[in-house]
Formats: sequence, structure tokens, C-alpha cells
Amino acid sequence: MKNKTIGLLVMAYGTPYRKEDIIPYYTAIRHGRRPDDEQIEDLTRRYQAIGGSSPLAELTRQQAALLEKRLNERETQHSFKAYLGLKYIHPFIEDAVQEIHEDGIEQAVALVLAPHYSRFSVQSYSDRAVAQAEKAGGPRILPVQSWYREPGFIGYWVRQIKKTLEQIPESGRDETVVIFSAHSLPKKILNNGDPYPDQVRETAEEIVRSAGIRHYAEAWQSAGKTPDPWIGPDVLDKIRELRSVDGYRNFIFCPIGFVSEHLEVLYDNDLECRSLVEKLGGKYYRPPMPDTDPQFLDALASSVMKTFAGVHHAGH
Repeated sequence: MKNKTIGLLVMAYGTPYRKEDIIPYYTAIRHGRRPDDEQIEDLTRRYQAIGGSSPLAELTRQQAALLEKRLNERETQHSFKAYLGLKYIHPFIEDAVQEIHEDGIEQAVALVLAPHYSRFSVQSYSDRAVAQAEKAGGPRILPVQSWYREPGFIGYWVRQIKKTLEQIPESGRDETVVIFSAHSLPKKILNNGDPYPDQVRETAEEIVRSAGIRHYAEAWQSAGKTPDPWIGPDVLDKIRELRSVDGYRNFIFCPIGFVSEHLEVLYDNDLECRSLVEKLGGKYYRPPMPDTDPQFLDALASSVMKTFAGVHHAGH
């Protein structure tokens, strides 16, 4: 008999559900400043280019539901109940925490659907969850710091890259490069020794080792349009260099900082990167994103269980 219910707060960035959401969504990202008409037009055009809307909303919902199911299959003592909390669109993180509180759940493991920790990104989700829980008088929030080291997460990418390499004849392997990318963040995070870039590098190196990859590069993508400098090299500059200086012909893109098919991958990679690679006479490849892959869901479940068990072993 399972004795008590533990909340599972699954947090993610969120995406507009439909065209009408674009303006409020981007206003929220810009801390309440409405984007100008030109920016709105540009964003709307990007969504249209990938078919009108992003599959992210549906995928995030499925990831939360399947993770709950996976945890309840594995865990004998407690049952987990998932709640979705989004950063920039409803249901907001605060709404999810409030609901956990109203359901009488005393503890909730909080997981952000982003593998690498940064004070700028992942920490800001947890801070919002904790602040709302304190305001409401519960639940106790147990944040998963990062899960980029989970063997199932690394294993997922190893498997996908090997599959992609099978499409390239052996004779073309030396002209093949794997590009690992993650969302760029403002350079100022480096001043405080933020672990984000190191964690991204570690993920890439672990995948390279496990998959026996001969040639690889790291780059950053989807930088914001702000006056502050962002971490580089930018993925488009990296493509130019790898093609013209190093002579690579086959480019395999692995956006390891993301977990779903969404705008940054479908537009920034599949449209922008692809068109540059092809313009330069190269071939573009991209393995599918983790989405709802069972191996990936297992990795998330393990990170939730470790966080939960860690707290309980600590004698709380």
C-alpha cells in the first residue's frame, strides 16, 4: 500500500498555445515590456515557418504525464502526482504550487525540463516555486539541481548519433562533424562562476567518449537580442568555420541543451542552420529530440528519485 502522495512539479519554459498568446508570452519574457511591432511580426513569422505553432506545449504535457506514470511504476512506498508549472505562460509555476498546496500535499520534487543548471535559468524556476510555497504555507519544495549526468540522458544521444552516423557512408566519416549546442546565456553569468557552460561541455564530452565520435565541436544558439554580449561562438559562425577552414561536409546537429522539438530547434536548427550548411555545400543531419523517449523518461525518473531519496536519507 502506498502511504503518501508526493507532488511532482514539472517546470518548463512554456510556449504560445495559439497566435493570440504570442504578445502576452513575449511580454512576460521581457519582464512586462511589450515587444515592438517589428519583433512581434518576426516572432509570428518564425512560428508560421514551423507550421503555425510549436509542438512544445503538447510535448511538455506528455512528458509530465509519462514521468508521473514511470515514477509510480518504480516507486513502491509513495505515489507521485504531477503538476505542470510554466515560466512564461499559464499554467504558471505559482499556479501549480498553489494547486499542490490546496491538494494537501506536503512535499514536492521540482524538476526543470532543462538538463544543465544555471542561476540565470534553472535557479529562477526553483526560486519562484519556493517563494510561492512559502507564501501559501507549503508544500516543501525539493529541487532537482541538474540531471545532465544521468546515464539515460547521455545514452539517449549516444544511440541517436550512432543511428544518424549509419546514414553516412564510412568513406565520409572523416568529413563528418557533430555539433553540440545549447541555448546561449548572457556572458555576465560567467562573472559569478556559473556552472552552465562547464555542464554543457561535460555532456558533450561524455557523449563523444561513449559514442566514439571522431570529430565534434561546441557552439551556442538562440541568443537573445539584447545589448549585452552573450556566450559564443554562435552556431552559425561555427558552421562557417567548420566548413571553410576544416572542410567538413556532413554536419550532425545535437541541441543537447533542449529536450523537445520546439521553436529553437525547428527554426534555429532545421531552418537557419540547415540553410547555411546547404548553401555552403554541406549536408545537414539532426537526430530527433528526446521528447517522450522511454530511455529519456527513465533518466528523468532517476533524477527525481535521487533527489527525493537524498532528502529522506538526510533525516528529514
